[in-house]
Amino acid sequence: MVLSDFLLDTIKSQAQKLFEDARGSHDWEHTLRVWRLCEKIGPVEAADMDVLRVAALLHDIGRSCQDNSQGKICHAEKGAEMASIIIKDLPLSPFQKANIIHCIRTHRFRGHKTPESLEAKVLFDADKIDAIGAVGIARAFLFAGELGARLHNPEVNIEETKPYSKDDTGYREFKLKLSKIKDRIMTNEGRRLAKERHEFMEIFFNRFLEEYEGER
Repeated sequence: MVLSDFLLDTIKSQAQKLFEDARGSHDWEHTLRVWRLCEKIGPVEAADMDVLRVAALLHDIGRSCQDNSQGKICHAEKGAEMASIIIKDLPLSPFQKANIIHCIRTHRFRGHKTPESLEAKVLFDADKIDAIGAVGIARAFLFAGELGARLHNPEVNIEETKPYSKDDTGYREFKLKLSKIKDRIMTNEGRRLAKERHEFMEIFFNRFLEEYEGER
């Protein structure tokens, strides 16, 4: 069964309300970008678009809980709990509903659960692709600004810095996470999109370091 536009709009409205106080780096606009990437990757990979569209809309609804707890609450786990209530009465099979929850629970890069279904892999890829490239760089510095982090901290060993601190810089995010994303992408179409975005980040951060040190 294909979910009607009315049902999808209803889910979208419910989800959007949960982002009213969200930080800019993980706001409703991020969800919409992930949705659009799912629309690009999903058909190429022959994914169940009913499952994928709902999962994309709901994948980050637990994000504010993680941010407010300074990372102590996993937004993927919390979001899966919240989503189970929202999708309860949708005209989808039990398998599809379970798949939606699986997609949400396993989409996190730093999570400990592996995406198993095709739809979960597509959502994982879409979410990660929005974290790299030009948009990913912008989001990394936006998140650092939200935390009150420094622009750069060359005198500190990045491996010893802590998240949600003044040392959680945009460059730290690139070295510890963004630079590794292309090797974690799970679908062929996702890898195609990630390759170009990764190359752009390499160029940007090489230039960033040169300018920071006054070499250019």
